[in-house]
Amino acid sequence: MSCACGKKASFKRCKVKKVLSSIGHITIDRRYYACRHCKAKQIPWESWAGVAGKHRLTPHAQRMLVLAGSGRSFDEAERNLKELCHIQTSNDVIREMCDEQGLAMQKWINSSPEPHKAFAAAQGEAEFSTDGLKINTVGGWREMRLSVLSKRQPVAPAKPQHWNDRVLNLPSVRMGICAIAPCHVIGASWQRLCKALGLPRDQKLSILADGARWIWDQAAKRFAGPDVQWVVDVYHLMLYLYAAAVPLATDKAEQWVGQRIIELIEMGGPKFIEHLRNIGPPDATATTAAAWVKLLHYLEENRDSLWYGKRLEQGLPIGSGLIEGGAKNVLGKRLKINSARWRIRRAERMGTIRCVQYSGLWDTYWDSKHAA
Repeated sequence: MSCACGKKASFKRCKVKKVLSSIGHITIDRRYYACRHCKAKQIPWESWAGVAGKHRLTPHAQRMLVLAGSGRSFDEAERNLKELCHIQTSNDVIREMCDEQGLAMQKWINSSPEPHKAFAAAQGEAEFSTDGLKINTVGGWREMRLSVLSKRQPVAPAKPQHWNDRVLNLPSVRMGICAIAPCHVIGASWQRLCKALGLPRDQKLSILADGARWIWDQAAKRFAGPDVQWVVDVYHLMLYLYAAAVPLATDKAEQWVGQRIIELIEMGGPKFIEHLRNIGPPDATATTAAAWVKLLHYLEENRDSLWYGKRLEQGLPIGSGLIEGGAKNVLGKRLKINSARWRIRRAERMGTIRCVQYSGLWDTYWDSKHAA
């Protein structure tokens, strides 16, 4: 057998080893070769079967362990594999395999052409949204930021009074990434994601967010095109309106908030802010006064991101339900399980596994590994 050094590797002996496959442990009689010049060792069967690492797992067994470990705690994944698949392995092996494949997926997202192909083939208007949730790490609670690029077909135009009755189309494609990092690092990851998906800097794009200033600052650096629309999540805005209407009875508060939203859609941000200043708060209590100041400050900070009426006419979303649900269901369900405390790098790798599943690239990732 040829060696990488150009010399011949000699057959030494047959070595019997146990390999963990998708049907359990199997015993394999493998041929073992070694080169007397460079001392390199080769086991052709393992290279052919894709068995690598100290745990000797077949590719499909690796996939099963990562799937089990990314859906439940590692202890529960161990029990589920034994009960459902008769695969006996330890929670430590499952954790190590998730950590290894999570790192590999991070590299794959930025280097593989497959995410680009999937995004380019999809139809619809491009959207970007981001949201965070708190993760318990060994260094304390930290925010993990989920960021999603997606495409969605517009729906029929809607009148202001029917803004909340619309049923939006599901995304035709979506690609999520996550990280625990400072703002500028998060912003740089958005740029890398755009590059990986083949989006130019002047791409027509809707950016939906909760109005945090750092998001707009970072987005302005990464998305500089003339057709970029900044949109504050209307449901997040409603929280400020409801805070100002707390002293009112429930029915009256809902009616007051609903009327203000319709006025905002009809008037646009700047005129609506002036309108609010003219009509004043719904009552004169100290609680309402403090909430009113916060509401006006929030609106002033985002006065150029409140053009909901135009977006309703175009059939485009005005809320960030996609990212809100994604943060809760994609990341929170796994990373916020009881008693979980993560090292940051491991939390990010587990989050990447969940993002690959959320993005519909799970099969594509494993197929690419087999093809390689």
